[in-house]
Amino acid sequence: MRVLVVDDDMLVAISLKTILEYDKDMEVAAVGNSGEEAINLYEELKPDVLLMDIRMAGMTGLEAGEKILAKYPEAKILYLTTFMDDEYIVKALTIGAKGYILKQDFESIVPALEAVYSGQSVFGQDIVEKLPELMAKKNEFDYGKYDISEKEMEIIEEVAAGYSNKEISERLFLSEGTVRNYISTILEKLQLRDRTQLAIFYYKNK
Repeated sequence: MRVLVVDDDMLVAISLKTILEYDKDMEVAAVGNSGEEAINLYEELKPDVLLMDIRMAGMTGLEAGEKILAKYPEAKILYLTTFMDDEYIVKALTIGAKGYILKQDFESIVPALEAVYSGQSVFGQDIVEKLPELMAKKNEFDYGKYDISEKEMEIIEEVAAGYSNKEISERLFLSEGTVRNYISTILEKLQLRDRTQLAIFYYKNK
């Protein structure tokens, strides 16, 4: 796995590089120290995962991530920060980041990178528990305008509750293939990238 590390604290960035390269399956493709560098290095190196800080001088990690994902929707970005800031969490989720973990959770960095690399989304339990509160809105969203059927609404609610395709298929008495097809159709109708964004969309517009 090729990882791009970006942190405006050079000592932290170099320390992360050293830690990650203890794992024989990881290669740190480069180290950057700003949002601008993150964009340039990502375009140049196309790493498997971008591990990036949020608060940085000049362009923030969130601003850099948004620009990268706009151009490369397949980019896998994992935010590593010391701040459990509600606004940061919502923004990271909204732009399509694959993870948001705290630097204090030192031992979780490598497992989180591996999970993101394999296609999973990684958000700490504390963050997951905050999502309904963070995304709550008073005005109910009109899914009918997006031609979302009653069955599709059921699927959305199951995804938002954190159930896997297999679990949804068992709970709604559908095949896994049918569930996958439903989710693909829903994502297309709502113009969302993946099931994480779908869950966020649901809570944000509940």
